[in-house]
Amino acid sequence: MTADTTITAAEHGDDTSPTPATSLASRPSDTASVARRLEAILLVIDEPQSLVSLATAVAAPVPAVRQAIEALVADYDGETGGPRRGFELREVGGGWRLYVREEHDDVVAEFVNTQAPSRLSQAALETLAVIAYKQPVTRGQVASIRAVNVDSVVRTLLSRGLITEVFTDPDTGAIHYGTTNQLLVNLGINSLDELPHISPLLDDGSDGFDGEVPK
Repeated sequence: MTADTTITAAEHGDDTSPTPATSLASRPSDTASVARRLEAILLVIDEPQSLVSLATAVAAPVPAVRQAIEALVADYDGETGGPRRGFELREVGGGWRLYVREEHDDVVAEFVNTQAPSRLSQAALETLAVIAYKQPVTRGQVASIRAVNVDSVVRTLLSRGLITEVFTDPDTGAIHYGTTNQLLVNLGINSLDELPHISPLLDDGSDGFDGEVPK
């Protein structure tokens, strides 16, 4: 709609007003504003997100997001005059995500263990079984096998120290999970080889999977 058309429509009592071409135009793209929106997204994501994905989420150009990421990293690392935070913004597998700093792993694990309930839910037990037999396995693969969303359950298992992030796929950014020694302790076994073979219960159509636990 041209300026002339807009004026004409207004003169004739038309309530229609020009709509911005994109929502991007209505959002500030200065580094501080983009950084604040990024922080909100980073607090809720579970897997590393690429610059393009983050730019889409906060409706900002990729260069602005890259600059905001650099500013947040410097801020969290205490390079801008403020305190060094207990968490860091780290690039893993081509994506960005907030992580607890390594030197604070012990205190976080101790706190989580004291806060965690003594019993796992049925959903958590089923998810743990899938991970134990199919590891290393992604969250998406577990969800496909169980046919339900497992995000919150995976977070619970991570907080209980029963599973851990084994590696991140460099191409997709997907995190692969595996079990920890804590699971062996809780089950009273020495290795995953002692788990019973229950492949019929975990059949997801994959060829060649016979229920054997990976070495």
